[in-house]
Amino acid sequence: MQLKSIWNTNGNQPKQPSNNVYIYVLLAFVSNFIIEFFSQDGLSAAWDYLSQRPWNYIYNTALIFLTLQIVFLFKRRVFVSVMVLGVWILLGITNGIILNYRVTPFTYLDITLLKNAFSMLDSYFSSFQLTLLFLIILLLVVGFVVLFLFGPKRKGAIDYKKVITGIVCYTAAFTVVTGLLLHFQILAVHFGNIAYAYLDYGFPYCFTSTALNTGINQPFNYSQQSIRKLGLTQQSDSQAKTPNIIMIQLESFFDITHVTDLSFSQDPVLTFRNLKQQYSSGYLTVPSVGAGTANTEFEVLTGMSLDYFGTGEYPYKTILTKKTAESLGYNLKDLGYATHALHNNDATFYNRHEVFKQLGFDSFTAMEFMNITEYTPTGWAKDKFLIDEIIKAMDATPNQQDFVYAISVQGHGSYPNEQIDPDQKITVTGAPKQRQEAIEYYTNQIYEMDLFIAQLIERLSSFDEDVLLVLYGDHLPGLQFQNEDLDNYNIYQTEYVVWDNFGLEKQDKNLTTYQLSARIAELLDIHHGTMIQFHQTYQNKVYYQKNLHLLQYDMLYGKQYIYSGENPFQPTDMRYDVVDFQIDDAYVSRDHLYVVGDEFTQYSTLAINGHQKDTIYISPMLIKVEMANIQEGDTIQIQQENRNRNMVLAKSKKYVYHDDDVPTIVTQQDET
Repeated sequence: MQLKSIWNTNGNQPKQPSNNVYIYVLLAFVSNFIIEFFSQDGLSAAWDYLSQRPWNYIYNTALIFLTLQIVFLFKRRVFVSVMVLGVWILLGITNGIILNYRVTPFTYLDITLLKNAFSMLDSYFSSFQLTLLFLIILLLVVGFVVLFLFGPKRKGAIDYKKVITGIVCYTAAFTVVTGLLLHFQILAVHFGNIAYAYLDYGFPYCFTSTALNTGINQPFNYSQQSIRKLGLTQQSDSQAKTPNIIMIQLESFFDITHVTDLSFSQDPVLTFRNLKQQYSSGYLTVPSVGAGTANTEFEVLTGMSLDYFGTGEYPYKTILTKKTAESLGYNLKDLGYATHALHNNDATFYNRHEVFKQLGFDSFTAMEFMNITEYTPTGWAKDKFLIDEIIKAMDATPNQQDFVYAISVQGHGSYPNEQIDPDQKITVTGAPKQRQEAIEYYTNQIYEMDLFIAQLIERLSSFDEDVLLVLYGDHLPGLQFQNEDLDNYNIYQTEYVVWDNFGLEKQDKNLTTYQLSARIAELLDIHHGTMIQFHQTYQNKVYYQKNLHLLQYDMLYGKQYIYSGENPFQPTDMRYDVVDFQIDDAYVSRDHLYVVGDEFTQYSTLAINGHQKDTIYISPMLIKVEMANIQEGDTIQIQQENRNRNMVLAKSKKYVYHDDDVPTIVTQQDET
């Protein structure tokens, strides 16, 4: 068959060939194979998927064809088919690329994180790779434009009634088949392991599920009576211990000596191992591998399980952008705690600058408010800079106990496949040749993170108040470890340890991340909080998981019967940092305006009369700008930008400039 007969490009309007639809089915079939070639990691794996799971493969082909049907509504069928199939193939290629850097596959919600991902491209790709990527995208755009302008175009009228009827009938049949496949468990609605689900059920179905299946489905027995039957009531915590509580989520941190075939020139996690032997500890089952930091964070802070959310969902990107949720932060605030969040990375990543208000934090200190001077060879801030910030947060509220929640970043991927740090302390043997350098680089990063833990505990040991420190890894690194590579046979397990300076009894227990906060509260005889009380009461009972599903649906998506129908938690008036950045003096010298103050960082910029100026950071106490015709009475103000330089996070109070012969303290004017 000639190409023009397929797309009806001849000038006459012949009868549609009977096999026209089958051509598009074939295109969908081939495109599906290309997608799985990248998603299943190679030709043989894609073929195994086709031959071993034919019904899944056929279903995904049918799904692709479902989207391809729109070509029959247009005359430029070549262009539209290339666009539709091009999008599917591009998504598959993207999934393959992402799987090279993390175990968790590409989901719909990853698209919502693109604004953050662009700022981190240089951490994952070399300059050559970025240039090549740009050229490929440019060529694709040019190709689509050329195809649209000069590609074949079907002549004659389209029978829209017939086409639309066909689309509706096919869509209805597809819906029925989907229901049957779900009923017979050929497909699944809930993915216990999203990485394995993509391999079993195919990329098109799984990716589509992450877009359509969001939130928490209403349990069949949901009612006011079923919530009341849980019997959760606020209890007196008069016997509770209330030390300062510090929780640190360690990026991609785990005890790599659990990998059975690896040997190390020295113990990379000596401090962490010694802590496990002396203090309460255990395995911690986390919701993801290689990525998904925010979901581990969500489970720890809320006590809720991601198992009951839609496939691949990040609550930080969905429900928590709209409403508050009961959390460890709110629970401890009720007990008189000041609540602080710390993160040595971008304040806006995973929407933390908004979400932390919804989780009860009084303050948030991100990297933009820290003076970080050392970074890893791949560009991530060193964790040791969190130590001073933790102490500063506790010192800022001398009349309150403190809850400090810190998220580290040093162990973040991707991990280079060539040696980029000649000063690495630890050598690794036994690693696969293709991952040798990446594993050795990662090992040296967690070695430094282990030193950070030792230094922090040394500082806290001399702190004159009771302190409880919880350390845990958010997930394993994206280094392609499999269950059989580990002595614990579970890539979804990190570990936690609970250090204190007031003599808590060692009590080891394996936990999930959504149980961790309740366990810490239990060690302190704290029983305040809905989820805390629920886990402490129901963890070992038969209907634990069903009731957990019921409760968290009610709290986030239901009628909030647990709160008598009204959410009691209001967003906090969260501030950035715990110390105000301020201007103490401003003067002109050698054609520059110098501003003297405190708490300046490399993300501090100066605005004169509301107009932002190019700013040179000199020190935490001094910044300067080129002379900008500043005059007597002009206002100056410090603006703290985010890492991407596309958002102002905070502003100092305004000051009035006085044109004196010598530097003077300027007059403070409250911001209006």
